[in-house]
Amino acid sequence: MNINPASETLSEDQRRFYTEQGYLQLDSFVGTGWLSRLKAAAAEFVEMSRAETRSGKVLDLAPGHSAETPRIRRLNSPVDHHETFRAFAIEGPAAALACDLLGGPVRFHHSKLNYKWSDGGEEIKWHQDIQFWPHTDFSPLTIGVYLDDVDDAMGPMGVLPGSHTGPLYDLYDRDGNWAGAMTDEDIATLELDRMAWLKGPAGSVTIHNCCMVHGSVPNNSSRPRPLLLQTYSAMESYPIGNIGANSVRTGLAGTVIGGPASMTLTIDGRSMRGAPDWSQRGGASPTIFGSQQKDGDQPG
Repeated sequence: MNINPASETLSEDQRRFYTEQGYLQLDSFVGTGWLSRLKAAAAEFVEMSRAETRSGKVLDLAPGHSAETPRIRRLNSPVDHHETFRAFAIEGPAAALACDLLGGPVRFHHSKLNYKWSDGGEEIKWHQDIQFWPHTDFSPLTIGVYLDDVDDAMGPMGVLPGSHTGPLYDLYDRDGNWAGAMTDEDIATLELDRMAWLKGPAGSVTIHNCCMVHGSVPNNSSRPRPLLLQTYSAMESYPIGNIGANSVRTGLAGTVIGGPASMTLTIDGRSMRGAPDWSQRGGASPTIFGSQQKDGDQPG
């Protein structure tokens, strides 16, 4: 799928920094036109939430939510619910950044909008992303956009530089239950004084690798901290099915951005051409008999 160029391109120093440190922060990267559209789209879902009394597939509501005082934790898969979010992630600046950093084309995985409401909006405990949606490599990255100015009081995202090349931590608790966060014992081994807190003006972009240790503290300010997030991988990177979020992906998941899809794969240094994506042709996949004998069993 074709994309529009980002408002500016990354420098070699920025690409090198991402490779070495596992993250980037780009202040005021998203221009006023896109930012206005994204903020307006985000506001539409705040208004929609006033009619909701409990969390559903679209909106995750925080305790204390009401029509008079909405409190939203997350808009799930915004690309599937509003054209502005779809265009930004699939054709706009976020897609262009992903192609730049990963050498494009890239494969879209998912998106979300974390509102992190004011006056105590939830913390995000220390974790890594890749355990939530394992892939066949560690190329996936997540691009975030702050829709409003973010300062220390608002719970900006914190990342531990260089941790993307370190251990992959177990995100289960002591009883073997999925917790989605690191244990206290593992957190005690981190150099938390090296944490980089990615605050900045509206339109600032955060980028972090899927293995980066990151999280955020509660938002104790009087303003929400909306952070729009979209995740991409290299085109030859594939999500492993039936694990975590990979089992519940939505319509645009797997979209190839920045060039044509390729059936050529390289695994353990060995290359091959895979079969076509039959889901794009309609009907059932052909049997080996239909493919080999060309007897009409193969979808056209």
